[in-house]
Amino acid sequence: MITLQRPGALSALPPLSLYVHLPWCLRKCPYCDFNSHEVREPGHAGVLSPDLETRYLDALCADLESALPLIWGRRVHSVFIGGGTPSLFSPAGIDRLLADVRARLPLDAQAEITLEANPGTFEKDRFRAFRAAGVNRLSIGVQSFDDAKLQALGRVHSRDQALAAIDEARACFDTFNIDLMYALPGQTLADLHADLDQALAQQPPHLSLYHLTMEPNTVFGVRPPEGLPDDDTAFDMLDVVTERTAQAGMQRYEVSAYARPGHRCWHNLNYWQYGDYLGIGAGAHSKLSFPDRIVRQVRWREPGTYMDKASQGQACSNETPVALADRPFEFMMNALRLKEGFEFDRYTERTGLTLASIQAPLAEAEAKGLLARDLTRAWPTARGFDFLSDLQGLFLKD
Repeated sequence: MITLQRPGALSALPPLSLYVHLPWCLRKCPYCDFNSHEVREPGHAGVLSPDLETRYLDALCADLESALPLIWGRRVHSVFIGGGTPSLFSPAGIDRLLADVRARLPLDAQAEITLEANPGTFEKDRFRAFRAAGVNRLSIGVQSFDDAKLQALGRVHSRDQALAAIDEARACFDTFNIDLMYALPGQTLADLHADLDQALAQQPPHLSLYHLTMEPNTVFGVRPPEGLPDDDTAFDMLDVVTERTAQAGMQRYEVSAYARPGHRCWHNLNYWQYGDYLGIGAGAHSKLSFPDRIVRQVRWREPGTYMDKASQGQACSNETPVALADRPFEFMMNALRLKEGFEFDRYTERTGLTLASIQAPLAEAEAKGLLARDLTRAWPTARGFDFLSDLQGLFLKD
């Protein structure tokens, strides 16, 4: 007997991650387009008041409770606490958050639990307290080790604070990430080498290196800073980054991510492999799969509105299905960021579509030298990595 499967139906659900958004920061950076809000509480300059922290944690708990029917019985393999600046929250608050998560979700025993931290919020033994709360991976937003560049980026920390934070992270965590940017205002190749010298001297297990971009609806998007490197110089900088990290024994496994063996970020890999994630917190996004559909959700963006709505069981501001015609591009937007590409079986399993849906763009990408493939998988070439947007764009529907 032949069983016919409806187009778009999923034969298996992908791995599930949890993203938690903590939206406050000390100061909004001019390049940042994330949902972040400066701390402006009377009498609590630069810190969250205990009352606000408690209210927000209550809202997260209510949000998670409301979402449980959508993910019932599914094991969570990673938790990522992002922001904003999550390290503004007290270690006791992070401990309560993770306890609330564990009480409601079947968290994998080896789950990766990442917390984003800003060196400007660093205090001696604070990272150790986060580790005791259950965080097992730290991501430190350094961006540069040059004080002048940090000032141009609007960062609230200094080079010395960044180095102190990294020393403490190394003492407390087996794995941690350093975030850096390149193509900064006034940055030369010599400046970049100096930043990389300093970063690699710390022997981080993981590095994320991002090209500074002028995002719409940011201060830099409206008024770009002077002295930005031109495109040719930026490409030269990327060549320096890939060469220096490889010499240091780090593998470029994703377009902006470099890791030592055994230290790839599992949470981000799940995004790039078109896995599922539940996002809770102000402005958080979710992508959830069901046997008959894939949906995307967004939480209320403004923290006050989010807390009010979450307490009423209405944290989600909108939910939309992912149309069959959009799934190929969504999948490729993520999977082609990976140096190893993707397995064809994973494409069919996670989109519910056959390979016929992408055969034409695959062939075009291969003909243009942007992609290579064998019988089981496809991956971006070196040229495809350099022109990733062009490669991904081939999979847009007409």
